[in-house]
Amino acid sequence: MPDLPDPRSDRELLAAHVAGQQGAFDEIVRRYAERLWLLAFQTLDHREDAADAVQETFVSALRSATRYRGDSEVSTWLHRIAVNACLDRIRRRRTRAVEPLAGHDVPTPRDGIDDHLTRLTVADALAALPDGQRMAVVLVDVHGFSITEAAAVLGVREGTVKSRCARARGRLAGLLGHLRPRDAPIGPRREQGRGNGTGAGDVQQTSGSERRGGGP
Repeated sequence: MPDLPDPRSDRELLAAHVAGQQGAFDEIVRRYAERLWLLAFQTLDHREDAADAVQETFVSALRSATRYRGDSEVSTWLHRIAVNACLDRIRRRRTRAVEPLAGHDVPTPRDGIDDHLTRLTVADALAALPDGQRMAVVLVDVHGFSITEAAAVLGVREGTVKSRCARARGRLAGLLGHLRPRDAPIGPRREQGRGNGTGAGDVQQTSGSERRGGGP
């Protein structure tokens, strides 16, 4: 008989872990491992790097759980740690020598060559953005965070997130215009509380990264 889901809230589980209850943090890992892996993969575009970043996220959260003060939701706190773990990996990549297709998975028959090349094109376009703009547009347009949620994750003001998204969408529309269907509208879709697409509408399966509260 499968175990029933733990009815406690994230905050209660974290408090139980800090109090020394075994298994409490394991439940948090079960709740968030998949979505954090998706964030990391779409940010890093590399399966092994994404898995390592998620591992680093939970190790860091485990070690710093006693410092959690409840100023934000546990999910926001975990996403912020994951964003920083991804940023660290991106910065380390930039210090290494450039290799062909560095940081990308090798295409497989299942992917389809055209789809894989499109992914690489979008990933390269995102890589051309400043870190702040990339992470904002990925959180809002790819992962569907509201402006308020993204601001909490990134540790910046809501107006800063809106500005970064607008700049990122404008630049991506130019970089990815050749991928847009002929009958698709030009320019970014209107801003709502939840995530919106870029003008190119192509950033649904890739990613970006953000400075820790800084950057344009």
